[in-house]
Amino acid sequence: MIYLVRHGQTDWNVIGKNQGHTDIELNETGIEQAKQLAEKLKNIKFDYVFSSPLKRAAKTAQIIYSGDIIYDARLMERCNGELEGLTNTKNMIDFSDPNDNRYGVEPLTAFRDRITGFWNEITGNYPEKNLLVVTHAGVVIYSQEYFKGAPEDGSYRNYKIENCDILKFDNPAG
Repeated sequence: MIYLVRHGQTDWNVIGKNQGHTDIELNETGIEQAKQLAEKLKNIKFDYVFSSPLKRAAKTAQIIYSGDIIYDARLMERCNGELEGLTNTKNMIDFSDPNDNRYGVEPLTAFRDRITGFWNEITGNYPEKNLLVVTHAGVVIYSQEYFKGAPEDGSYRNYKIENCDILKFDNPAG
């Protein structure tokens, strides 16, 4: 089984600042969310744990799991270039346009390719294992596309989850 988790809350989540690759710490609520999730998952034996190296995801993973964690840059949030640290950026760029990379935003195709590469490698190398993967909202969205396909209505908003929410996917045989 694959357990996919979005990191706990940060102060920037609360005020709606665009985080991207900016390395923001969890706030007290985020730490508490991670502790509550750790309690829910305490009876699951994870064979491997993977995390984004960004502090908010790494700390969430460390609270949930006390063993070895594999940090993988492919699990980092989409780089949002000059838009990081700003609020109300939705009208500045079309984040769903695969070719719109104004302001130094990571092209959507490159972002999706690194997520697909991660999942192809992980499901190929660790079939039928219990895996915990701690990452970010954007990565969760396109990870769901990897496992479930594109949303039928075309709206990826339905694929967004809240801080410290968890999704489960079957980890297929190799």
